[in-house]
Amino acid sequence: PPVFGARVKSVDAAAARAVEGVRDVFEIPLAKGTGVAVVADKFWPAKRARDLLKIEWDFNGVERADSSQLLARYKQLARTAGMSSVARGDAKALDSVAPANLIVAEYEFPYLPHAPMEPLNTTVRFDGDRAEAWAGSQFQTFDQMAIAEVLGLKPEQVTFHTEMAGGGFGRRAVTDSHVQREAAVIAKRLRGTPVKLVWSREDDIRGGYYRPMHVHRVEVGVGADGMPSAWRHVIVGQSLLAGTPFAMMMKDGVDNSSVEGVSDTHYNLPNFNVTVHHPAVNVPVLWWRSVGHTHSAYVMETLIDELAARAKVDPIAYRRKLLKPEAKKLRSALDLMDERSAAWRRRLPKGHAVGFSCHESFGTGVACAVEVSLANKRPRIHRATVAVDCGIAVNPLTVESQFQAGVAFGLSQLMAKGAVTLKDGVVEQRNFDGYVPPYMPDAPVAVDVHVVPSAEPPSGCGEPPVPVISPAVVNALSKLTGKRYRSLPLVAV
Repeated sequence: PPVFGARVKSVDAAAARAVEGVRDVFEIPLAKGTGVAVVADKFWPAKRARDLLKIEWDFNGVERADSSQLLARYKQLARTAGMSSVARGDAKALDSVAPANLIVAEYEFPYLPHAPMEPLNTTVRFDGDRAEAWAGSQFQTFDQMAIAEVLGLKPEQVTFHTEMAGGGFGRRAVTDSHVQREAAVIAKRLRGTPVKLVWSREDDIRGGYYRPMHVHRVEVGVGADGMPSAWRHVIVGQSLLAGTPFAMMMKDGVDNSSVEGVSDTHYNLPNFNVTVHHPAVNVPVLWWRSVGHTHSAYVMETLIDELAARAKVDPIAYRRKLLKPEAKKLRSALDLMDERSAAWRRRLPKGHAVGFSCHESFGTGVACAVEVSLANKRPRIHRATVAVDCGIAVNPLTVESQFQAGVAFGLSQLMAKGAVTLKDGVVEQRNFDGYVPPYMPDAPVAVDVHVVPSAEPPSGCGEPPVPVISPAVVNALSKLTGKRYRSLPLVAV
């Protein structure tokens, strides 16, 4: 359906059935609403036939989300206190801060698709008393159980083959297993015949399950020493856990995946208050590689950089001073990044600037320095030096490749056409023409990865590279343009 949760009112499939190779056309239930399946001998006739369907949709009782309206609603919510996540020190400390010593920053983050290069797909064969499935999956147990439920089998009666994912980034870890359920429904009707369900690129861009849209509003009091004296932070965004089997992980209504990276910051921030609103919206949302850290690191690291510039203090020295004594992994990563990037930072060409960031996620401390210039009003990243403290690096080459690729992925949220927007309930983008991920010219020319020697247990490496790159690039841009960038994607610089 063009709007999430809509149902089929009527379908004219005459033209679709006339396409050579089409076997059947029928309505199926979806995770929300209903849809129409076209079964053919090959993908292309199935796709051609689907495009010929004439469907009348029933939108009764279905919310038609609109990005501009949601943004206005979120901004209004951000001006009010939400559910408490952290309350430390004097909650009223900001009330006595003079306007000249107060920074008020409002950040906007859009819905983001995962856009794995291999479109979503699952193959299921149902033989009556057994079934077999093939899928690139991040949630095999959930998917196996979902297929069994649809087919009236026990999970052990479903043999599940995990294939190479062709990219996941969280998109193949869906608690409702909607692609597997749809494939099983179709396979049940075609008993004995293997059925491969393919979501086209257009299906994936328009079909939902995005990183949630967020608004952050932060008020920071600045002391005479240039350090934060008080910090009030309100986050607005849909919960990833509510309504899923993981809802039990929420505490007092707060989804920690929305506030992580802020509520557990490794900076020593006095009079620190964090609250969150979780509005219910008819847009399916899902974790995106590095989950809440994608937006929280951007907010924290661009603000810390702004505070350092205001205090006229070197941004690395400022971070060192502000980090908690126990933030050992971040300190070690920051020190190694400083050491390994010092030589090229001293030789910056005219029109180039360096930006920094550091962030800890999934037990891993990461620090990043980037060399950036402007080309055609877009950032050009010449070099990135990344240092990582992940405990024992079991395979340093794997760590290096994860960080090089994760840095490229993390740039997704900066791309000028890197957002998903909705108008009257319908996603406005449909393919890589409307949603444009990073391409070769957008990626750093070189990414140097350095691993802190450690004897500690190993921690995450697949997700921690993602949060650091965007704030580092934007911090460099701010030096080049004198602007602060609080709204993503970067439509213009």
